[in-house]
Amino acid sequence: MQRDQLADFLRHRREGIRPAEVGIPEGPRRRTTGLRREEVAMLAGMSVDYVVRLEQGRSSQPSTQLLGALARALRLSDDERDYLFHLAGHRPPPADGVARLARAGLVRMLDLLGDTPALVLSDLGEILAQNRASVLLMGGDHTGLSGDRRYVVYRWFTDPAARAVHPPEEHEHQARQLVADLRAAVGRRHGDPTVAGLVDRLQAASADFRRLWAEHEVAVRRADRKTMLHPRVGRLRMDCETLVTPDQGQQLLVLTPADAEARERLELLRVLGVEEFPTGARGPSTR
Repeated sequence: MQRDQLADFLRHRREGIRPAEVGIPEGPRRRTTGLRREEVAMLAGMSVDYVVRLEQGRSSQPSTQLLGALARALRLSDDERDYLFHLAGHRPPPADGVARLARAGLVRMLDLLGDTPALVLSDLGEILAQNRASVLLMGGDHTGLSGDRRYVVYRWFTDPAARAVHPPEEHEHQARQLVADLRAAVGRRHGDPTVAGLVDRLQAASADFRRLWAEHEVAVRRADRKTMLHPRVGRLRMDCETLVTPDQGQQLLVLTPADAEARERLELLRVLGVEEFPTGARGPSTR
């Protein structure tokens, strides 16, 4: 771990980002054009004290999860992210595969979308980044899930709570789309043991998945309409638009209200904020 170089790099990146780039008002009394340490801490979900120790070269070795959060908070490019990992004494995430971080350009788009719920997913359905509006809509931040639970399709077929946030009449349609999208990813990533292992574990865990997988439907999700049953504001009909990167490795999912009632309920949700989510609440599926 190169503590001094890491500290210098983090300071320069923090000072080089304008608050407006990450959705923070600059205000008339701001003395610096860059981010404050407490703002980086807020964006990365860590303590201000740890950010200070990192920038002063006094920290312990940060974990890969923490480095990923810093890379998102500081809007690092892929090259800058890899450099950050090297300075901290870790191997960078692979260019392909499930360990990738959300691309910096997609994260900036999340900021620009403001009050419109949006998130970045890998081609296997891992949620890599969310804006605040999507956290409110989904009932929490899903970027920290681990193991097979980080895959939307795995939660759908193995966790009843993942299906309970959609009305029963939409379950078959949702399940078919998830399986068809996974089948497309398998075709693109032929021979990838990560993908093959996920399919094997799903077949072992779910008879419903085995039934749909055997039908061999293939379709990349582009646009959809779904109903979400939110524990605080009720039913929301949402239009879902998916923008795919040229290599099809990541997706930007944007959710907009499909009718006036959904718009009103989404606005109410913004007013209510994130406080008092029911204990153990699980957000709706997003694919």
